[in-house]
Amino acid sequence: MDALVIIDVQVGMFTSPGYTPHDGDGTVARIAGLLERARKAGTPVFFVQHAGGKGDPLEEGAPGFPFRPELAPRAGESTTVKRHCSAFQQTDFDARLKRADIDHLIICGMQTEFCVDTTVRAAYERGYKATLASDGHTTFDTKTLPAASIIAHTNATLGSGFATLKKAEEIVL
Repeated sequence: MDALVIIDVQVGMFTSPGYTPHDGDGTVARIAGLLERARKAGTPVFFVQHAGGKGDPLEEGAPGFPFRPELAPRAGESTTVKRHCSAFQQTDFDARLKRADIDHLIICGMQTEFCVDTTVRAAYERGYKATLASDGHTTFDTKTLPAASIIAHTNATLGSGFATLKKAEEIVL
């Protein structure tokens, strides 16, 4: 069974000083479209939320910790709080997926080269099929590379065996 997995699309990812996600609003709109289609189709949705440490913009209880309002979980939708890049590391995410008989993850969210990449790879090593929304994840420019290059490189790498790549509008839920 398929599930939509939305990773770390939290307020702090969009409001931290000095950080602007590449095509942030466009990415959020595409993820919101996936979420709407998943809910209409009855496809399970799993939200993953990063808990940063003390003083981090994503610290639990801080203004940046909640999901973006347009992507907030509804009652009954699964939310996994994590403290590492992988949604699987030291969480009950894998157990939740297994209880729901999920074998195919449709993955989108933040941050391309960290939590999205790591979760796709961790899903692969656990035997899940994965589809990565190639235009449904984003990140920030770094001192080394612009965000668009990071996204393109991650898509090329993950699409060469770890996941199937599809644009958000092409994903059937």
